[in-house]
Parts: sequence; structure tokens; C-alpha cells
Amino acid sequence: MKYLLLVYDDPANWTNVTEEEMQGLYAGYAAVSNHPATLGGAQLKPVDTAKTVRLNGGDTITTDGPFAETKEHLGGYYLVETDSIEDALAIAETIPSVKMGGSIEVRALVEM
Repeated sequence: MKYLLLVYDDPANWTNVTEEEMQGLYAGYAAVSNHPATLGGAQLKPVDTAKTVRLNGGDTITTDGPFAETKEHLGGYYLVETDSIEDALAIAETIPSVKMGGSIEVRALVEM
């Protein structure tokens, strides 16, 4: 089964990270990227570059930023293929954002 690991971070948690700490964190992200179950992934640009599209009474409305105001922002994702959700959760636990106070949402993909 394929799972999407959605990486959420609070940007405030990253303001005091040293260059040395950052190198270690990047190594952790690279390890997840290189995991045999990982099919792909990407880091997203900052939330202030996002646009949101809505339909209101037949009119399309495009606004700056994300849909909801939250402390945590979707910062990236990994697509993994594992035999169970437990295996996907084990991979999610290794993503450095968890250590930085972020969270990882694990969602199964609907495969057709």
C-alpha cells in the first residue's frame, strides 16, 4: 500500500537552529529520501508563496496563503510504499520534523 507522509512544521521552531544542527537534520531528511520504501518526496516553498483557490457563488476567488491559519504549515511530503500502516508510521517517526516539534500526517492513497 502507498502512503503519503505529510510533513508539518512550525517555522518558529527553526529560528534558532545552528548550521551544525541543520546539517544533521538535512542528513535525517536525506535518510528518509533514501529509504527503500520511499518512492518520492519534495520540500515545499514557504507558505507565504502559496495561493488558495475557492469557488463562491460561481465566482472563482484566488487568495494569498494557505487555506487555514495554523501554527504548523505543510512543508513537504514523502510517498512511501509499505506492507502496513505500522511500517509507514515507523518511517514517519524518523523524519527530523518530529524532533523539531512538528508532526507527520500519514495517509493511505486510494489506488485505482
